[in-house]
Amino acid sequence: MMLLLDIPDICAMVSQVGLKNFYSRLAEYLTEDFSKWEQFQKSPRHGVTVPNGIIELMPIANDTYYTYKYVNGHPNNPQHNKLNVVGVGMLADVETGYPLMLTEMTLLTGLRTAATSALASRHLARKDSKSLAIIGCGAQSEFQVLAHHALLDITEVRYYDLEPAAMQRFTKHLHNTGLQLKPMPDTRTAIAQADIIITATAAKGKQHVLQNAWLEAGQHISAIGGDSPGKTELDPEILKHATVVVEFFPQTLHEGEIQNLGAQAKDFVYAELWEIVSGNKPGRRNDQEITLFDGVGFALEDFSTLRLCYQLAQELHIGKSTNMIPDKIADCKNLFGLLAGDAGCVKN
Repeated sequence: MMLLLDIPDICAMVSQVGLKNFYSRLAEYLTEDFSKWEQFQKSPRHGVTVPNGIIELMPIANDTYYTYKYVNGHPNNPQHNKLNVVGVGMLADVETGYPLMLTEMTLLTGLRTAATSALASRHLARKDSKSLAIIGCGAQSEFQVLAHHALLDITEVRYYDLEPAAMQRFTKHLHNTGLQLKPMPDTRTAIAQADIIITATAAKGKQHVLQNAWLEAGQHISAIGGDSPGKTELDPEILKHATVVVEFFPQTLHEGEIQNLGAQAKDFVYAELWEIVSGNKPGRRNDQEITLFDGVGFALEDFSTLRLCYQLAQELHIGKSTNMIPDKIADCKNLFGLLAGDAGCVKN
């Protein structure tokens, strides 16, 4: 039997566990998996460009599980009342190859992206960080803020978006969280004196949402809006002066901020995130350096999320079991018998 988790199931799971606890447990799973980085079979995501966007698969495996996520990017979808990014994920047993779980990953991608960003901030931001600035109040914004609140105990949020309606929605969603919410008139004002800066914009092309001249010593930047070739948010000079951490260099080179550095990119990358999380390299080395997490999203983060959801679904008895694949068959060579009704399926 295979487990199915839909959007109401994920909502029920997060509600029962509590969002803060969900982020904390996910951070634990991410830490465990990043610390076992070398045990995974890894590759950059596999994408197919289509007329209105891109469709991708993100596979990864260790000796126990194989996972993949199907995800798209269709920037014109909101014009048709559809999300521009949706996802579906699968967890399978490596020993038999049998799928164990199929789940929605639209909400889960929002949660895992924020958890990964906050995990990176926990290692790269100053230990006394309390103020966060977020530029872009779109789909990722609330997830990011609440993950940082859960993992770093952020208390102040300064925020800006080009669209006033987005800022109003952001305020509505977060006004009862106990956070000090401070709407700002522009990006430069928003990031002034902020300990952590998150750029989560839908900027198209190579933009300079953040300028190097605006930054202050000791700030940490989490750049997550640039996640595809030709789509970046930062002044490239920032990359040359910051301590840069990426997830998986071969993928980030094509999709992240470091794509703007071309052949020199590797010279400016301090570490991959797994090296920091596992303790192979120190994270922040002093209170004056500017640190940068160039986050594009990597399959291991989905692996951790799927693994956690499979565990929680069993703990909380959430989800639906389905005969999506043959479970137990008396004559395993009689596949046609399933159609003919004589395969002798063994019932549990």
